[in-house]
Amino acid sequence: MKVTHTTLNDVWILEPTVHVDDRGFFMESYHSSRLHDLGIDITFVQDNHSLSVVQGTLRGLHYQLAPKAQTKLVRVLAGEIWDVAVDIRPHSSQFGQWTGVKLSAENKLQLLIPAGFAHGFCTLTPHAEVLYKVDNYYSPELDRGIRWNDSTLNIPWPSSSPILSDKDERLPLLVDAELPGD
Repeated sequence: MKVTHTTLNDVWILEPTVHVDDRGFFMESYHSSRLHDLGIDITFVQDNHSLSVVQGTLRGLHYQLAPKAQTKLVRVLAGEIWDVAVDIRPHSSQFGQWTGVKLSAENKLQLLIPAGFAHGFCTLTPHAEVLYKVDNYYSPELDRGIRWNDSTLNIPWPSSSPILSDKDERLPLLVDAELPGD
């Protein structure tokens, strides 16, 4: 597995080794000891799987507060997304900065997003299926988010009028959000 650093400290792109033949392909999408050998030592406890039927569906920007903050390992099973991580650690030198990467069933890239980052994605194709592992269970009382179009973040989403959930339409701006360590 190849690990590539992004512009944000601690956010990595993971590229699994893919074995292709006339039957299709095989890959190890997750291998705990190989990741440990690369300096990534995380115990995942839950998988989340979403289907977005319509292109331009945006989910995010989501995160959980401590003690249930989540590290996420995100990959795409069908279709293509633009995946975004935003550093929301108040004392980070990269606070408010973001990185985005195209994840697809075809490129098989994965994005590792540590706790302390908000996460969101916008579908680039219809019928996009996303699977992500987390290292803490979902906690509704600690679930938080930031508005997708916050002008202080200035994220160039691939859709100017995305399809949003009611919850995501009501998320606060970064300046008003409850952040890790607040």
